Amino acid sequence: MARKAGGKSDVIVPGGVDEYIENCPKEVQGRLNDMRLAIQSAAPGATETVSYFQMPGYFYVGYDYNGMFAWFSFKPPYVRLHVRPPVLEDHKKDLGGFATTKAIISFPADKAIPKTLVKNLVKASVRVMKQK
Repeated sequence: MARKAGGKSDVIVPGGVDEYIENCPKEVQGRLNDMRLAIQSAAPGATETVSYFQMPGYFYVGYDYNGMFAWFSFKPPYVRLHVRPPVLEDHKKDLGGFATTKAIISFPADKAIPKTLVKNLVKASVRVMKQK
C-alpha cells in the first residue's frame, strides 16, 4: 500500500489478501480463509486491502480511520481478529475465554474459527465505526 513517509496514507489500495494468505504456513491458510469469509459475510460490500499494519483489513469509504473496521492476522500460534475498541469490552461475555487485548481476539490456529462470533464482532465494529 502506498504511504506517506512517517505517516498513514489517505489512499488505501484494494487487494493483497490472497498474497497475505499464500505467504502464511499451509496448515493455517484454511483458517485464514475461514476468517476472511466470515468477515466478508458480516460486512457485505466492504473493500479488502492489506492495511497499514501489513495485514488484511476491511473498509467502507467515508468514515474515520479511512473507514477501516476489521483486520485479521496470523501470529503463531493464533489466527487473530482485530476490531475497533470498545467491541471486545462490550462483548466480553460472548468471547468464550479466548485471549484478548483491547482490540484483538486470538483463536488457536489448530482449531476451527468460531464464525458466528467473528460475524457478530465484525458487525459490532462496523456499528462503532458508523457512530463516530
